[in-house]
Amino acid sequence: MTENERSVRVLVVDDEPSLRFVLSRGLGKLGYQVELAERFSEGMAALEAGGYDVAFFDIVMPDGSGLDLLTRTLELHDPPSVVVMTAEATMKNAVEAMRRGAFDYLTKPFDLKEVESLVARIVEYRRQVRSSRTGAQKTKPVAAGEIVGRSPAMQEVFKLIGRAANSDATILVTGPTGAGKELVARALWSNSPRADAPFVTVNCAAIPGQLLESELFGHMKGAFTGAHEDRKGKFAQAHGGVILLDEVGDMPLSLQAKMLRVLQEREVYPVGAVRSTKIDVRVVAATNRDLAADVAEGRFREDLYHRLNVVPIQLPPLSRRKEDIPALVEHFLEKIAAAFNEPRKSVTPEAMEALQNQPWPGNVRELENAVRRAVLMAPGATISRENLPADPVAFPAGWGEGAPLPTTLEQAVVAAMAGIPDGDLHHRIVGRVERALIEEALRRTGGVQTKAATLLGVNRNTLMKKVAEMGLREGVPSPEGR
Repeated sequence: MTENERSVRVLVVDDEPSLRFVLSRGLGKLGYQVELAERFSEGMAALEAGGYDVAFFDIVMPDGSGLDLLTRTLELHDPPSVVVMTAEATMKNAVEAMRRGAFDYLTKPFDLKEVESLVARIVEYRRQVRSSRTGAQKTKPVAAGEIVGRSPAMQEVFKLIGRAANSDATILVTGPTGAGKELVARALWSNSPRADAPFVTVNCAAIPGQLLESELFGHMKGAFTGAHEDRKGKFAQAHGGVILLDEVGDMPLSLQAKMLRVLQEREVYPVGAVRSTKIDVRVVAATNRDLAADVAEGRFREDLYHRLNVVPIQLPPLSRRKEDIPALVEHFLEKIAAAFNEPRKSVTPEAMEALQNQPWPGNVRELENAVRRAVLMAPGATISRENLPADPVAFPAGWGEGAPLPTTLEQAVVAAMAGIPDGDLHHRIVGRVERALIEEALRRTGGVQTKAATLLGVNRNTLMKKVAEMGLREGVPSPEGR
């Protein structure tokens, strides 16, 4: 270690004596000059005296918040690089710490080797930059989105959100279906200076290619058959805010060139227009596809890929963050209890273990649906192993996300098709399946349509309309009623 490294001064502000001792001893052995403070006021006094290169702040202190101390610190002349520490590894803490200007964020308990490596990185960073930050960026605090995770993989995602939120850089969020890509986009928006402006979502896979251009850019009256009036596109609706291009990998090649121009010129041409319209929109794109592979195979434009991939955020599948499952389950239980205005249910250790042992190919969305079903099926205040969904082999996990039909259901559909005249197959088959789903949902929920709608994932008014159309006004159908 050079003489310059030996002069590095480190301040630790934490009310835990054991943590102060461990950091002081470990970093002191490496030649760093470590000084300790127990309270916010002591830490602030030390910082105002100046001369520190690195500072570690706990978030919760007896007389203040480490986040407030971070803000105060970065307003000082020649402030140290700050690392925030907390035992509460919530997204809100991580995003807020990084947004306020923390160099990094550590979740307790952490390994001393991790701290040693982090301090070495800070020292090297400060040597290369040769200058310190001059002040904290001031933005109003806003609520974080509903993303739950204590795993190291999710903590890294939270850090990226915090670092990227205040910029206008284009973001590409990748990850499997159901991992929470839209939640990341909403967190970027809600933690940014654009939070008071619109957040607009477009699902590029759900809209036919010939209509997607009009949906995105708008159209002029008479531009095509059915265009009876001028219509604003999603980009114009999102002016001043953020637009999420969900499933951007499914955008037709013919439209990708026009999207490239939008990103380059920040203007759109409504269908049928002769003049462009300027836009001020931050773009967040999301996909479950491997866009780099699509580029190599000619399915996605390379220039558009690089325009979108300015700041990549990759969401891990739930199978790689299973330590987050207990926290996710508790979050869903709170959410469901609030939605039903009922007391919150608890989960037995056996049931929680079973949930953690599932493969969850459908990711967080599948886990939430499983918890919803378990809440509805549990007769009392506790969810046991028996209340959990049946063996996923019997009804493949992720079905509806592209997995094949269960063999028995496929055979039933084929058999039913034999007795239906041509031209009426879709209407009759879908109607039969939909009726069976609604009947089963009503039976499981005791005829309570609000709960049945939640179980099915549809709007309550939509369900009420379907129940009336199918003659199920009495609520729970009898077995003979089928």
